[in-house]
Amino acid sequence: MISLTEENYLKALIYLSFLAPGVEEKKDVGTNELASYLKLKSSTVNEMLKRLKEKNLINHEKYKKITLTPSGEQNGLKIVRKHRLWETFLFTKLDFDWIEIHEVAEQLEHIKSEKLVGKIDKLLGYPNFDPHGDPIPDKHGKIPQRITKNLSAVDIGKNCIVLAVSDTSKDFLNYLEDLGISIKTEIGLIDKIAYDRSIKIKIKDKQYSISKKVADNLLVNEKFN
Repeated sequence: MISLTEENYLKALIYLSFLAPGVEEKKDVGTNELASYLKLKSSTVNEMLKRLKEKNLINHEKYKKITLTPSGEQNGLKIVRKHRLWETFLFTKLDFDWIEIHEVAEQLEHIKSEKLVGKIDKLLGYPNFDPHGDPIPDKHGKIPQRITKNLSAVDIGKNCIVLAVSDTSKDFLNYLEDLGISIKTEIGLIDKIAYDRSIKIKIKDKQYSISKKVADNLLVNEKFN
């Protein structure tokens, strides 16, 4: 039996290994990197890593990086799948907004019933992506792929559609809502300012200036007219 805390560690390792924005190939994860992500002391993380190793969920030696075993990866992907399906369910069926869903899904993701997860997946029409645009692993652990780029990489004069966000913090999502930006919002890139690297954009008939940091956290697909 894998505990709730152990599941959280596996989910974090899955994210850092190959689901985090900018990670194009699977990579091993350092202890300090994991501790920083979980906001825990390295000593606390090391104790948990010993338990995960004993259960054959990870490979890890002292002072070396962490690798998920096939069992660890399989179990970690199940948690990610449940979390993102619950987010989608809360958003599409219960009218939670995309700022609220992460915290609630954190609680629901630890429900063990595979039958329930399967029925939710079917009810939702087998979605490939959650309300933040993150891919949802299928029941076999396969992760849907699509090509995106940061808004900051879009050329001046081009139009694009928001497909995902890299930052799901409340502050960032609140800021996007103030701008009228959500998944599937169409954005036109008007100009890039050399002085501070800010970016001028157009949403419907309104123009805004956003920082490069904000643009870096918006993942888009260019429209080809």
